[in-house]
Amino acid sequence: MHARHLILAATLALAACGGGRVTGDVSKACMSGGRQAANASLCSCVQQAANQTLTAAEQRRAATFFADPQRAQDTRQSGNSSDRAFWTRYRAFSSLAETMCRPA
Repeated sequence: MHARHLILAATLALAACGGGRVTGDVSKACMSGGRQAANASLCSCVQQAANQTLTAAEQRRAATFFADPQRAQDTRQSGNSSDRAFWTRYRAFSSLAETMCRPA
């Protein structure tokens, strides 16, 4: 799946999770990413998924993808082993976010 689709899936195709708000780099990027479907509940849920799958440094890196989808694409296509390992974890985050935050 292309990076742009993963980002859109993580923000547009997800619905709000219940409970309190969780903030962090990913939720802040989600809220400021300019996507219509973004709201505090959704972005909090996406942050919860990030907390479960990505380190703090990886969350900061993933947050940059919201504003710069080309960076995600470059990472996905990189031949660098650390980029490939990160991309595997990023995809796990994206899948978990879709599952956790999907509308009921």
